[in-house]
Amino acid sequence: MSHIRSAVVAVALAGLLVGCSPGEPAAAPELPARVCWGAFSGSEVAPFLPAGEKVTVSDGDFELNESMDSETCSVDVDGVTRFMVNATFREFERSIEWSSWDQRDPRPLDVGKKGIIWDVGAATYFVCEPSKSPSAPGKYITLYIAALGKVDSKKAQSAVPGLLEKFMAYAQRELKCSEG
Repeated sequence: MSHIRSAVVAVALAGLLVGCSPGEPAAAPELPARVCWGAFSGSEVAPFLPAGEKVTVSDGDFELNESMDSETCSVDVDGVTRFMVNATFREFERSIEWSSWDQRDPRPLDVGKKGIIWDVGAATYFVCEPSKSPSAPGKYITLYIAALGKVDSKKAQSAVPGLLEKFMAYAQRELKCSEG
């Protein structure tokens, strides 16, 4: 009888260890139905995340009321940020430039104004309230989205533009911007 118990225990342990073997990917953590202020579904963000035990979504209220106000949402897996989006209010359109991403070899992207895309991210901006003169402030919103860590860049490049469009539509709606 003890041989049978030993065999059952050995089979059960082997079954448990198979799921933990280094060759097999662990399961991706489960995301909430909506993430990043509700701008995206969890299933839209999940492909950018590695396997892990725990996912944490960090975002606050989506409010951009004065120049340089910024809102960021990060999705962390096991304490490491793996997906991030950011929106920043700018008063002057001339202050918006993308030189900080030159090292990523960005290409033009037809989303918003002066959209760019690189291997695992993208940026753009839109006019919420145009300036009435060159010296008068307006309301321009820059948007940034990126996957961080080891990500399939081909998948990211195909999915990021759609996510950036959704983020822009979300920001325009939440900030009550005229489409411009």
